[in-house]
Amino acid sequence: MKEILYRALIRATNGPVFSSIVSRFARSSLSQPFIKPYAKVFRINQNEMDGSWNSYPNLHTFFTRRLKAGIRPIDNQYDTVISPVDGVIEDIGKVDLSQDIMVKGKKYSIAEMLGGKEQAKEFVEGIYMIIYLSPSHYHRIHSPLAGKKINQYSLGNRSFPVNALGLKYGKATLATNYRIITILQHEKMRLAMVKVGAMMINSVQVINQNDTWKKGEEVAYFSFGSTVIMLFPQAAFEPKLQALPTPVKYGEPIGKIKTKRP
Repeated sequence: MKEILYRALIRATNGPVFSSIVSRFARSSLSQPFIKPYAKVFRINQNEMDGSWNSYPNLHTFFTRRLKAGIRPIDNQYDTVISPVDGVIEDIGKVDLSQDIMVKGKKYSIAEMLGGKEQAKEFVEGIYMIIYLSPSHYHRIHSPLAGKKINQYSLGNRSFPVNALGLKYGKATLATNYRIITILQHEKMRLAMVKVGAMMINSVQVINQNDTWKKGEEVAYFSFGSTVIMLFPQAAFEPKLQALPTPVKYGEPIGKIKTKRP
């Protein structure tokens, strides 16, 4: 019953009309007075911001704010994969033979997530990692390693929350929300990075159209809450062992590539 009520409430407040109203307000000067209270509630670290409260004309520019140059050191070791975002690593596990992953007690199909069994087959028995971004986090997305962009496409036309309640009561949110999938080629290894929107339509904005990405290079941003899912092929990636959930910052190593440098 709780799941039905939750989904009904979210659907009622997450259509194109509501999303448009919220988006227009967040981008208007009317939202500027809400920046400082928002920052205090979510304990935003002002020392990291590229600007002061008053330098942001509206909530949208504040939410998608950049950091001061050099505030996040990038781990540039050849064989490391860095976190593409500030967030919390919620789960790490293995993709099973049925192309499914288990997150918070719920099964998700990576075939559905990526748009087909053919797209998912190279990640069977590989590693998945899920990083959740709360409203308190920096919301720009960076490349987790140096690589060539093989493919990039979007799926889904609505988004529902991906927080604890969303994962508990939502219906396959990680696999069905509006999302942008990027396939990166690093030498012989392919990585899928799935940028999942949370609430609001088209809340993932790609800003880097280059065919190759440098490690740590800014590539996109979330204009509302969000999650990043990374998928690695079998025997290609060794995640950094740690208790979960655990906070992580963009630029920090989250694991190592197992393939050797030529």
